[in-house]
Amino acid sequence: MLARGELEQCAAQIDEPVAMGRGRASASWQARLISFGLRHTFKPLLAAAAKASQIRALMACPTGFMVPMDVRISEATVGGVSGEWVEPTWESTNHFLLYIHGGGFVACSARTHRAISSGFAQQGFRVFVPNYRLAPEHAFPAALIDVIAAYNGLRATAGEGCKIVIAGDSAGGGLVLAALLALRDANQQLPGAAALFCPFLDLSDEGGSRRTNEKSCALLTRESLARFARLYLGNADPGMPLASPIRANLERLPPLHIQVAADEMLLDDSTGLANRARKAGLQVELLIWQGVPHAFPLFHHLVPEGRRSVAAAGRFLRLAATGHWMGQTSMHSEQRMIAAARPRCYHPDWPQWRRQLCGKRSVRSPRL
Repeated sequence: MLARGELEQCAAQIDEPVAMGRGRASASWQARLISFGLRHTFKPLLAAAAKASQIRALMACPTGFMVPMDVRISEATVGGVSGEWVEPTWESTNHFLLYIHGGGFVACSARTHRAISSGFAQQGFRVFVPNYRLAPEHAFPAALIDVIAAYNGLRATAGEGCKIVIAGDSAGGGLVLAALLALRDANQQLPGAAALFCPFLDLSDEGGSRRTNEKSCALLTRESLARFARLYLGNADPGMPLASPIRANLERLPPLHIQVAADEMLLDDSTGLANRARKAGLQVELLIWQGVPHAFPLFHHLVPEGRRSVAAAGRFLRLAATGHWMGQTSMHSEQRMIAAARPRCYHPDWPQWRRQLCGKRSVRSPRL
């Protein structure tokens, strides 16, 4: 078990995390604008939302994302769990990604996270996003059971020779790590790699960055985090490894890619995980982003940091799953990736009037 305060010590011992930017001033103007707007509008509303229905109404607000032309979305059921496929239209691929959405265990769906899933699809992944059961109607471990069922169903769907990886953000990141632990303990085949965006990994800790970053965090407060934990856990012990997976033995897990915002309350969850994973002998990549909000890949279509984060995670997942990952991502490689991963125009009439103006068919998204 990880004692209270140990995360702060772990964070100080991390070997060479990659800092994406040098202070808030280095963040893009889009990221600073989004953070400012969230901090002064969404954050107080979320802190005041006492019921799950109120939280869901807030998190269901659209972000203006429109599905790219080169991505198709279809409803499906995998492993008995409903959700949706988000796939590239321009090639057949044997890389499958199970993406677990965030939302504090009580809100959001595959639809609310299409900005992220579409970003991975544009990199050549066939993405399945399950709509796992939400708390408090379905308390712990219902969501975890659904994630494991969806993974086993995806393995059956993919077949032999296909690469399966897993990723998630916020509460979804916590479910990803818990699912890896459960699969390992059951001696089942694990995904080739995992990516965690701003994961919510400790449902009982209130120290460290949860105290020091409460004011700077653009989305969360200590009360909102505690409310998510209460609604999800019900009467369960928050110290259980499958509830707070950062407290578990991490040996024999696949390579981990972790991204987090430097100003957010969950910073210590990511830094503590990275340090403990390295001590357990795992391959780990940690990217700490300056000046962005919690779960910033959700704004993949609005901020360049979001596009860079999804591109970096996709690169790691593809290379680590095939055994070709060689080490930390550099700033230079990240700059190349943002140019390659720049999204296509999302205007629904773009293909028609582009052909009229240019006499050419729309160009497909590049594969990284």
